[in-house]
Amino acid sequence: MHDFYEVLHDDFFTSGLNMPGIAFNQFGVTVAAANVLTLPGLNTLGISLVRFDYPPYGLNAPHTNPRESEILVVVEGTLYVGFVTSTSAPNEKNRLFSKSLHPGDVFVFPMGLIHFQLNVGKTKAVAFAALNSQLPGLNIIANASFGSHPPINDDILAKAFQVDKKIVDYIQSQFESNNY
Repeated sequence: MHDFYEVLHDDFFTSGLNMPGIAFNQFGVTVAAANVLTLPGLNTLGISLVRFDYPPYGLNAPHTNPRESEILVVVEGTLYVGFVTSTSAPNEKNRLFSKSLHPGDVFVFPMGLIHFQLNVGKTKAVAFAALNSQLPGLNIIANASFGSHPPINDDILAKAFQVDKKIVDYIQSQFESNNY
C-alpha cells in the first residue's frame, strides 16, 4: 500500500480482463472489472470497463445502473439484450428495445433504465461493456424486490406485482435460501 497522495505507475494498469472473473449471479454470469477499485488511475475520469462471461443460457437478470450508461460489445457467442423505457415518456410507456447480438455487434443501455442480457446460444458468450462511471452501480430488480433485508412487506409486493401473497412468500423464500 502506498501513501494516499503518492501516484504510482501501477495505478494506471490492471490485468485480468483476458479471462473470466468472479461469479456475478445465480445464473452463472461472471464479471471481471476495471474500475477505480482495481485501477486507481481511473479516479475522476468517469469511465470503467467490464468483461462479462455468460455460460449457455446464462442471464444477466433485469437490473438498472443508476449512475451510468453502458455500451456493450459482443466478442463471442450470441446475446439477446434489451432495455425498457420509463413510464415518463409520452406514448412510449414501458417500451422494450431489444436485439440479438453477434460478435462485433454493439448495443447501448441508457442510464437508469431496466435492462438485461441473455446468452441464447449453446456455447459460452463473452462481452465487454464500457461505462461512463469510475465505479458503476447495480440494482438487480428481483434481488432488490424479493431479497431485501429486512424484507419488503408481502402486502406491498403482492399489490405491486399483482400476485397472491403466497407467491410473494415463495419467491422471497428462494432468495433467502440462496442468499441472493
